[in-house]
Amino acid sequence: MDTRSIHALIRFGLGRRGTEQLPADPGTWLLSQLRAADPPRIDPFPSTASGLAALRDDRANKPMPGQSKARALFVAQAAGELGHALTTAAPFQERLVWFWTNHFTVSLRRGECTGVACAFIEEAIRPHVAGRFSDMLLAVMRHPAMLLYLDNGRSVGPNSLAGENGKRGLNENLARECLELHTVSPAAGYTQDDVTALARILTGWSIEIQGEPQGFVFRPRAHEPGEHRFMGHTVPPGEEGGIAALQFLANHPATHRFLATKLVRHFVADEPASADIRRVEAALRDTKGDLAAAAGALVGLESAWQPGTKLRTPREFVIAAIRSLDPPEDRRPNTLGLLGALGEPFMAAPAPNGWPDKAADWAAPEAMIRRIDWANGFAGRLGARDPVEIADLTLGPLLRPATLDAMRRAGSRRDAFTLMLTSAEFQRR
Repeated sequence: MDTRSIHALIRFGLGRRGTEQLPADPGTWLLSQLRAADPPRIDPFPSTASGLAALRDDRANKPMPGQSKARALFVAQAAGELGHALTTAAPFQERLVWFWTNHFTVSLRRGECTGVACAFIEEAIRPHVAGRFSDMLLAVMRHPAMLLYLDNGRSVGPNSLAGENGKRGLNENLARECLELHTVSPAAGYTQDDVTALARILTGWSIEIQGEPQGFVFRPRAHEPGEHRFMGHTVPPGEEGGIAALQFLANHPATHRFLATKLVRHFVADEPASADIRRVEAALRDTKGDLAAAAGALVGLESAWQPGTKLRTPREFVIAAIRSLDPPEDRRPNTLGLLGALGEPFMAAPAPNGWPDKAADWAAPEAMIRRIDWANGFAGRLGARDPVEIADLTLGPLLRPATLDAMRRAGSRRDAFTLMLTSAEFQRR
């Protein structure tokens, strides 16, 4: 078994699925996933319209706990999203969907986002993971999930027609997170005046929940009139000004640097090498933000093919473990519930900066004990299968002799499989 082939499935993918065929040319296999969409099979399929309809119903009826239509919709759709991760033949594409969804965090901790959280993935993220960053940024900033999460639907220009009564004012949440977390980062040297200017530029970017069609709407009455000075540029009034500002941010050199750093940190090392960052940054700069080119640059990094440098997050760990056994659908554990128990509830990051991406944030003793406890419980599903054979299929040449020896000495199949799941080579990617 070729080391690079199994490493491609682990480092860039979601772990080997059962006995799936290994790629003969790992690099080509990874890049081929960027050329063809692999949409998940979800029923009901996420959409803004259905999510906002559920939100509208919940607002009108104020359901008792456990009776929310938005929550029921999310649970069904999230099961589909996670089920897709267990079966997809394009795991690198799915990992990119995960990365960008976390980069542009929306969270169920803002309850209004519940019905549209999965629609956000399918409408704003997935279609653009191999496209241009500017297109993804615009789709994200217009999506009701983001507008609800960061309160922009309630933001009103102080000098707009809607702002004359003084009942509602400017909300800077979306502008601040767009600059700090989504695009240029504080390294660009923007000021509080720039945050306020972008907030004024984005007034009127709102959501239609009651009427038709439901979804994004630009409300001229709430938009701050006139031209705006933003990061040294003059931005025209109206919705066009917001589009122009986002285009400027998407292609800013500081954005390319920030995105490159996050990509290399996520896929390669907690402390990314400057040379690796520069290579991905150059791909973004030279292609005007082509995310497929950035992904290709990642695959081309020599350091990306050194195994075991990243600790799997709880979601990565659980998905990889289930893929290793590849159980039939009716025998899979409740993945959605598991992620909450292991500290990474699906689409419920605690803050707009998303889930952390360094080992130190996931390797606390209590968190690792929870992983071991779950691994031991999951290992009970092994049945009569040979755990050493599963380990060889899953890890191949990455399986250390010490781990293999411990598995062979284990008192039961279950103990042996638990040893594989909790080994350093399985916990890392």
